Amino acid sequence: MKLVPLITEKSLRDAKLGRYTFRVESGARKPEIKKAIGEVFGVHVVSIQTSKIGGNQKRNTRGYKQKTLAEKRARVTLKEKESIDLFEEKKK
Repeated sequence: MKLVPLITEKSLRDAKLGRYTFRVESGARKPEIKKAIGEVFGVHVVSIQTSKIGGNQKRNTRGYKQKTLAEKRARVTLKEKESIDLFEEKKK
């Protein structure tokens, strides 16, 4: 399964509260996501919320319609005192 961490301002803010956001395959189900995150990062997943973001139609510079790809996101809550290092902000 393909897990891509979604790094945005909102996801970094949620990471401090123990909620992490990933872009997953569109056909992935919650038990599969839970198992994959547990194996890859070595953490215990408490809950998962998934959402599908549909593709939109946009116009390019020449005025032609183009469709953007649809995606599925998984927002994962971990046990207390567990974290994923990818989402930690680097201090300057």
